[in-house]
Amino acid sequence: VNMGSVTGVVLKMLLLLSTQNWSTVLAGNSYDCDDPLVPALPPASFSSSSELSSSHGPGFARLNRRDGAGGWSPLVSNKYQWLQIDLGHRMEITAVATQGGYGSSNWVTSYLLMFSDSGRNWKQYRREDSIWGFSGNVNADSVVYYRLQPSIKAKFLRFIPLEWNPKGRIGMRIEVFGCAYRSEVVDLDGKSSLLYRFDQNSMSPVKDIISLKFKTMQSDGILLHREGQNGDHITLELRRGRLFLLINSGEAKLPSTHMLVNLTLGSLLDDQHWHSVLIQCLGKQVNFTVDEHRRCSHTQGEFSYLDLDYEISFGGIPAAGKSVSFPQKNFHGCLENLYYNGVDIIDLVKRHKPQIIVMGNVSFSCSQPQSVPVTFLSSRSYLALPDTSGEDEVSATFQFRTWNKSGLLLFIELQLVSGGLLLFLHDGKLRLNFYQPGRLPTDITAGVGLNDGQWHSIALSAKRNHLSVMVDSQLASVAPSLGPEQIYPGDTYYFGGCPDNVFGSKCQSSLDGFQGCMRLISISNKVVDLISVQQGALGNFSDLQIDSCGITDRCLPNYCEHGGECSQSWNIFTCDCAHTGYRGATCHNSIYEQSCEAYKHRGNTSGFYYIDSDGSGPLGPFLAYCNMTETAWTIIQHNGSDLTRVKSANPESPYAGFFEYVASMDQLQATINLAEHCEQELTYYCKKSRLVNKQDGTPLSWWVGRNNEMQTYWGGSLPDPKKCTCGLEGNCIDSQYYCNCDADRNEWTNDTGFLSYKEHLPVTKIVITDTGRPHSEAVYKLGPLLCRGDRSFWNSASFNTEASYLHFPTFHGELSADVSFFFKTTASSGVFLENLGITDFIRIELRSPAEVTFSFDVGNGPLEISVQSPTHFSDNQWHHVKVERNVKEASIQVDQLSQKTQPAPVDGHALLQLNSQLFVGGTATRQRGFLGCIRSLQLNGLALDLEERAKVTPGVEPGCRGHCGSYGKLCRNGGKCREKPSGFSCDCTFSAYSGPFCSNEISAYFGSGSSVIYNFQENYSLSKNSSSHAASFHGDMKLSREMIKFSFRTTRTPSLLLYISSFYNEYLSVIIAKNGSLQIRYKLNRHQDPDVVNFDFKSMADGQLHHVKINRDEGVVFVEIDENTRRQVHLSSGTEFSAVKSLVLGRILELSDVDQETALAGAQGFMGCLSAVQLSHVAPLKAALHSSHPAPVTVQGHVTESSCVAQPGTDATSRERTHLFADHSGTTDDREPIANAIRSDSAVIGGLIALVIFILLCITAIAVRIYQQKRLYKRNEAKRSENVDSAEGVLKSELNIQNAINENQKEYFF
Repeated sequence: VNMGSVTGVVLKMLLLLSTQNWSTVLAGNSYDCDDPLVPALPPASFSSSSELSSSHGPGFARLNRRDGAGGWSPLVSNKYQWLQIDLGHRMEITAVATQGGYGSSNWVTSYLLMFSDSGRNWKQYRREDSIWGFSGNVNADSVVYYRLQPSIKAKFLRFIPLEWNPKGRIGMRIEVFGCAYRSEVVDLDGKSSLLYRFDQNSMSPVKDIISLKFKTMQSDGILLHREGQNGDHITLELRRGRLFLLINSGEAKLPSTHMLVNLTLGSLLDDQHWHSVLIQCLGKQVNFTVDEHRRCSHTQGEFSYLDLDYEISFGGIPAAGKSVSFPQKNFHGCLENLYYNGVDIIDLVKRHKPQIIVMGNVSFSCSQPQSVPVTFLSSRSYLALPDTSGEDEVSATFQFRTWNKSGLLLFIELQLVSGGLLLFLHDGKLRLNFYQPGRLPTDITAGVGLNDGQWHSIALSAKRNHLSVMVDSQLASVAPSLGPEQIYPGDTYYFGGCPDNVFGSKCQSSLDGFQGCMRLISISNKVVDLISVQQGALGNFSDLQIDSCGITDRCLPNYCEHGGECSQSWNIFTCDCAHTGYRGATCHNSIYEQSCEAYKHRGNTSGFYYIDSDGSGPLGPFLAYCNMTETAWTIIQHNGSDLTRVKSANPESPYAGFFEYVASMDQLQATINLAEHCEQELTYYCKKSRLVNKQDGTPLSWWVGRNNEMQTYWGGSLPDPKKCTCGLEGNCIDSQYYCNCDADRNEWTNDTGFLSYKEHLPVTKIVITDTGRPHSEAVYKLGPLLCRGDRSFWNSASFNTEASYLHFPTFHGELSADVSFFFKTTASSGVFLENLGITDFIRIELRSPAEVTFSFDVGNGPLEISVQSPTHFSDNQWHHVKVERNVKEASIQVDQLSQKTQPAPVDGHALLQLNSQLFVGGTATRQRGFLGCIRSLQLNGLALDLEERAKVTPGVEPGCRGHCGSYGKLCRNGGKCREKPSGFSCDCTFSAYSGPFCSNEISAYFGSGSSVIYNFQENYSLSKNSSSHAASFHGDMKLSREMIKFSFRTTRTPSLLLYISSFYNEYLSVIIAKNGSLQIRYKLNRHQDPDVVNFDFKSMADGQLHHVKINRDEGVVFVEIDENTRRQVHLSSGTEFSAVKSLVLGRILELSDVDQETALAGAQGFMGCLSAVQLSHVAPLKAALHSSHPAPVTVQGHVTESSCVAQPGTDATSRERTHLFADHSGTTDDREPIANAIRSDSAVIGGLIALVIFILLCITAIAVRIYQQKRLYKRNEAKRSENVDSAEGVLKSELNIQNAINENQKEYFF
């Protein structure tokens, strides 16, 4: 942000007061820390890489100064120049400001800011996790300020120009703002430590707070440790450059595992720079903060469980003999501002207080190791160093760290033999390749996983004719004799890569260059002075950053969501989403639907599916069963689906039954909130066991719902405390009570029903306290959680004017944002959605009739991605749009068209910062609004309620009709799509199929001699007054065309498959002749012989499923068999049926004037399976088996519904699903719910033969009655334990005996 040049005082005031150009001061930084620091510095505090002239020196680089040439300019303008300030002491730096050279064309447009404590080992300041650079000036005199959050604590600052005015050169004037920084420092040498012993009374029982800063070059070490006598301990440990906070219980005092907390934070913390740590133990919560990253953990137990001594050590574990489960390696480095519950530990050490015991040698100034690292920034980077030793051997040592699996580390050219040595990384392993002309190359592999970001040391030696390499002090391998030749190294060692086209150089490696850091480089046992390299006095280089290791951990923070595994190279990170249930660049998008309703409208049938109720939100998927009826039901199981008997419970010793579901409570809550309706059947039987104490009204039994609240209503009642369904309906067995069980009778009764108040579901617990009296007991069983519908799937709004829109709160998708919705329109353009920030924005729009565009800006400039379609989107059909933006890429997909993707810049801005309202269907300017319908709008998995907002918004109407245009194709096999207020349904009235999409075949097994007869009319005279669907087949109307479809399976010949007759002795027969051929016989003129279409290419009575289609249009018949054999014939017997009488499947009972083959087959009938029989709009099998109203159909003999798809016994999967999850809406005899519930369960053989015989003997007297009851109602579990079998069997016996005695009672027992 630019400001005009003003005086220093006014600048400072603007700096402090401006809210537009400054970010808010950090909370807690309430002190004044905005003093200009440069004016007080002497000229010697300024230095630079070079200067154009004495009047362009660094001392003239003070903000708003005009002396000299009016600022600093280097001799050459390139990216290796820098301007440095020595602040004299470590200071806290809160802001920086820059100008160009006064009155010139010299200014910097972008720069890096580096800082250091010692003037060596510089660290780059990052404004965001991925933003390195600062935008600079656009002219010579305006001032650009940046607030530094977090602030920098350093002695030295260095400005490195990246880009400058192309018509001028580098020119800078600078100011730094901040204040003095108070610091207490202690230096530990890796053998020393501090032990602090404190008074028990000084300990807070509520919280424990530890704060410190540290810096080190070592990747491992103990920072703090506190333990007790039994192995309890709290430890902060540095391992491989990462911090681990471990809180452990040595004894099993807690109900779960011994380890209470195991948190990991930070990475590359061995970079010799300061890192801050804050640990807060507050009750059951632990907050762990390292630098800007924070993790929280909630434990099951309080920290007061830990038996800890009243002492804590820093830097190591000085007390020998105590039990620790990890190697003891002391911390080697510096600690700063170390506080334990507000106590300044380092100050106590300085003042030699008795509470502190110092182990080993410590000092109070931080030593500065003089290691100079170098960063290879790109694959084109290299460092060429001369070998001035004159030795006839190769010797090089160095350390490196990188994330890349491959890259050239070192190339050494050999003299005389024209060979070379290549040392490079390949797949994370070190490989040494020695090659000579005319010889096979020698290849040595060493190490593994060397691209882990850690420092690794390499030592290469080639002397005379032996070659060796060491990795991390381990001798990797020694090559055998290389031959008689002496090795003579060339005069140049190339580290990290090869220069481009350098004359005379043989360093032409095809390998990728190294990207990473190196340090401690030695050639021929002589340490290379990299500062001399930086100053141009030694060797040469390209694209390096000397005196700084610029490695960063791109997996910290971990942008891979939902458990995706992050891996990285130098420039990018990638997410492995395998086995997460999510996909995308950051594992953001769920691969599963949010509801069974969504699966249903993809055309899926009933079965098990993973449900992700919040889409891309934090909740994971879970497995549920989807029962696809007219609405989609979600069935969620739990562990308590057995009948459970309860005895001997009383208020002092209550019985509690707990229910654990296959989904977590958060997942269940999201599913319930999304559903239109949920219910759960609670079966509750009682005998002399009350629900409520009639004396004082206190509940004696209750259940607990979602929010852990006690509920006392039962059996499908409204949420009215202490009431049951019979109380609301006024039909309890004792009218003075509201529940049957409260009558307290010594006989079985029940208060069973469905609980359907969504806010209370699911049931998590049941408590029973009144079964302690003689003959008192209760039985309960909880059904699965059942939810239907999806409130968001059809939630829609219609936008009627371009100026109309809906507005919602600001969309917060800073790091990951996904938006999905359906739209349909006839308009050629319009904005679907827009949300603005100060400069950032997102917008999704229909740019043209065939183009949908996603445009956005997160600070890197506006970008847009478009999907173009070969057909128009403005076709008034539903189209699905899904866009996503994350730190790696942005993408858009429309319908099934190819997804379009735009990668994000590697080191660009990552945060999407919006602050306006979210506009749906329009824009803030009320221009380019959308005309049409938007449905199921979801942002990061959360649905927006368009209908509710549309009710109060002019120009927008809730809901949107016209779903059949898009979804009608889901209605199959002649089903008709019918519009509904929310969605659609398939009308299967005229289809031979059933089910939500008319896709479930209706099949029947025909036994010997059986038949199904569909009568179109009883006699000819009735036809004229008929209003049935069959009327079109008879009366005065002539049938000149028909369409017939069916499938069959049989092994019997001859067989009659289908027979259509008329009152004029005209007929059509489809038979299998004695030789197995399929024959279609049309007789449309009673005076002629029938036309015969014969298919004799194979036997059709082969037990396989065959499909037949017959289409007749007057005298032309088209026949298709099994979708691959087709034939067209012309009839000679006639062109139309007159007065169709009946359609027969199977045996013909009344043979009229038919041909001999038909008569033979008709007398034999059909034995096998027939499926999906359809004559135009008549489905005789469906009328016989599934008719909901009287139909003119007669069934003779044994005809049972079956499946023709597979032979009996092979369709195990479908049978198992049917058994496990029957349609919950099926009814059972209300006099015998428990008998029906337990009969299928008791049928399972559990090995208790003696018990079964005993039960059968007990109920022999009433066995006939038992087996006359309705068909078994299928239940969810296939097996029962011994105790459950026993409980159900005994209860069944008792209920049967009770019913036999009291035959006429109408309560729920028998």
